[in-house]
Amino acid sequence: MILEYTGREHALPPERLETDWIRSRFANPPEWQPEIRSDSRLPASLAAEEPTPASVLIPIVERDQGAVMLLTRRTDHLHDHPGQVSFPGGRTEESDASSIETALRETEEEIGLHRRHVDVIGALPEYITASGYRVTPVVSIVQPPFGLKPDPFEVAEVFEVPLSFLMTGMNYQRLQADFPRGWGRRSFYAIPYEQYFIWGATAGMLRNLFHFLRA
Repeated sequence: MILEYTGREHALPPERLETDWIRSRFANPPEWQPEIRSDSRLPASLAAEEPTPASVLIPIVERDQGAVMLLTRRTDHLHDHPGQVSFPGGRTEESDASSIETALRETEEEIGLHRRHVDVIGALPEYITASGYRVTPVVSIVQPPFGLKPDPFEVAEVFEVPLSFLMTGMNYQRLQADFPRGWGRRSFYAIPYEQYFIWGATAGMLRNLFHFLRA
């Protein structure tokens, strides 16, 4: 694994990490450009296919000590992204009326977070993953107290990361690595945090949220 780049952008101002400010930013979005819209160097077999629609929930939780991001670690036996850190979410079903409905339904199924605690405030640009999904990142504010009941088949762990850590550019790394299954060398963002390694599509969507909030 080769380190290409370590982020040099400073942390967002503290007021931009407050949930009221984040709500107002999504209500009145600025002119901005997402840095990345897909995983780099998609395999040719996937690049030629129409991606499968999916949605994830980006859950920003209000805590007394400051906002945090709720993330999951997937179980090791799953076919797609085993063991990786991710947002709750999944593929769109025919019965889903919208990308928001997909994100809310999948979140309830995966981690047991009931939608009555979730205030959807907007969405980030779609993101194409190397596994062949076109993902809509649905951003929300989550109000405690709430209970969680992770699905043991899909979710190994649910944990929280301070939003201030994720919204500091200097905590991002740009890496290169060789991947199996004919995927070749890929370049991707990563955010090491304690014992967790946040990378790939999850880090890419967080990177876009960082740019959106700092614009």
